[in-house]
Amino acid sequence: MKPLAYPAARVSDQIDVYHGITVADPYRWLEDPDTPEARSWIEAENALTFGYLDEIPERATLRERLTSLWNYERFGLPFQEGGRYFFHHNSGLQSQAVLYVAESLEAEPRVLLDPNLLSTDGTIALTGMAVDNSGRYMAYGLATAGSDWNEWRIRNVVTGEDKEDLLRWVKFSSVAWTADSRGFFYSRYDAPEPGAALLQDVNQGHKVYFHRLGDDQSLDRLVYERPDHKDWIIRTTVTDDGDYLLLSAVQGTERRSRIFLLDLAKPDPAVQDLLPEGDAAYSFVGNDGPLFYFVTDKGAANSRVILIDVRHPAPSEWREIVAEAGDALQSARLFGDRLIVSYLKDAHSAIRIYERHRGEFVEDLSLPGLGTVSGFWGRQSDTETFFGFTSYTVPTTIYRYELDSGRISLFRQPAVAFDRDAYETRQLFCRSKDGTRIPLFVTLRKDAVLDGTNPTLLYGYGGFDVSLTPAFSPTVALWLMMGGVYAVANLRGGGEYGEAWHDAGKKLRRQNVFDDFIAVAEHLQAGGYTCPERLAINGGSNGGLLVGACMEQRPDLFGAAIPEVGVLDMLRFPQFTIGWAWQSDYGSPDDPAEFRALLAYSPYHNLKAGVRYPATLVMTSDHDDRVVPAHSFKFAAALQAAQAPDGPPVLIRVEVRAGHGAGKPIQKVIEEYADKYAFLVRNLGIAVALP
Repeated sequence: MKPLAYPAARVSDQIDVYHGITVADPYRWLEDPDTPEARSWIEAENALTFGYLDEIPERATLRERLTSLWNYERFGLPFQEGGRYFFHHNSGLQSQAVLYVAESLEAEPRVLLDPNLLSTDGTIALTGMAVDNSGRYMAYGLATAGSDWNEWRIRNVVTGEDKEDLLRWVKFSSVAWTADSRGFFYSRYDAPEPGAALLQDVNQGHKVYFHRLGDDQSLDRLVYERPDHKDWIIRTTVTDDGDYLLLSAVQGTERRSRIFLLDLAKPDPAVQDLLPEGDAAYSFVGNDGPLFYFVTDKGAANSRVILIDVRHPAPSEWREIVAEAGDALQSARLFGDRLIVSYLKDAHSAIRIYERHRGEFVEDLSLPGLGTVSGFWGRQSDTETFFGFTSYTVPTTIYRYELDSGRISLFRQPAVAFDRDAYETRQLFCRSKDGTRIPLFVTLRKDAVLDGTNPTLLYGYGGFDVSLTPAFSPTVALWLMMGGVYAVANLRGGGEYGEAWHDAGKKLRRQNVFDDFIAVAEHLQAGGYTCPERLAINGGSNGGLLVGACMEQRPDLFGAAIPEVGVLDMLRFPQFTIGWAWQSDYGSPDDPAEFRALLAYSPYHNLKAGVRYPATLVMTSDHDDRVVPAHSFKFAAALQAAQAPDGPPVLIRVEVRAGHGAGKPIQKVIEEYADKYAFLVRNLGIAVALP
């Protein structure tokens, strides 16, 4: 390929002063993508990137094979309400999964909602749904082009027709129906001024409303707000018996929560401050009248299950049902006299059953292998539930669990054109810079030779209590079929080992996350899996920050880097949309000590001119209203200017009519991964010979 000529990017003299320290921001003008100058730069960058990708002959083959791999039937986990079963289904290449309803497990299902009919390009996605107790009405949320803003409507499950109800400016909301099905509770923000939807102050002041079925939204009754805590995000839950409304408030993205309670049996209930301190995480499990079960990390970094009598909620009156264990407790479900408790054991699922009243251990649920379990949805009175199991080589397989007998039976098993028996997943452990033991999963062909030459894709995240656990994807399958090694690092900052693990990667300790990722990369190379020239790193959102920081701190360690929708300007992130909420993990530029820590690793601010950085493909979306694309624009412009004259390519790919990732049409995902892998084929020197 001929040398790349990067589009001209004006270097401004923008200077900011933080705590007496002068910081340059030469590409501030790219924060407004709608100016003619910014639009011209974006279009020129996309033209350069797609021109580069068009010259890679393997790209078409990768796109075709990935399309073939993705073309398999997929089922979502069923759940029931009012005797009806609801589930999602994708026939293979549908842009969005279709929602079905059936009168029984044996009955012929019918389409309840097909999002593919709502737009010509598949960019309107179903983002949430809640069915009332009778199974007659469904509230559902839609998002356009990947936006976090949702519009909610009401559908009659029997007729399939929508009512006139329309709820706007809903974001980060749950929906909780009352027992009488007359309406539901939800959360929203005030409508922003025209053109202000991306500003931070429109994501403050979350309010809880009650919507009565058939009313105009203007008539919705305000139930709860906290003008003294505009940074709270408040979600709602109605207990299965319909007697109580729980309000769970968190500050931004922090784990710690506050629980407030309304007794719906009373005509004009006052809000009870049940757990108002915000001193720990509290997750509601279920209730026996005034006796409430919660999962909490209060006094237990790995979490436990407690019972609180809401009439006597003092901590001295709490009763422990399931004690803290050595593994991280993730969630609990209440069915009859059983608690189904999900744990992470070295970043893979373990399911344990306990008696609900005294917390006596009953049994371990037998799982198909090392993987991830999801599901166990349902009401406390249900006699059956469903769960899914997946791993890096096994697509999500659904099982039915009969609660009375304990019988587990296979319910749905997809068939994929992928020889999973030819591959294996190994769990390895390495030591980080400070000696901390870091787990990682490595998936590869069983006959792979560890001679240090395998093209390897290393993925990471490391933040916000998010745990990376085994999961199947056609994109991973294609990488394996290309002869690649796929590695996933379980870094501090995540939730794999409870709150202590998360806390070790926050704020002033964020450098631990980057040290962990670098240690994993070194371990893969020392173990003969790969070498710097054939190792690529990838991550999205907070993982995009991870990739940006590590490629700068150790450019010698990687052959390629792909930061996607990344948080890359660590001094300006609180200024846009929901960015202020991330200060619970990152810290605040307004705090002198946290500012210094942020500046020390901020990818946008730590590029050095003339350094030979890895081949880099920055990926973002023009409608991302969570991590605004300005992060990627500014970083790409700065990296192109800093790259050594003889360095490998630095490109940016800007997806149109897409957001942060949720609800993205399958065809867009296929195009993105074909481009990503084509970039790696060229820059890691991969000879593609697909089986």
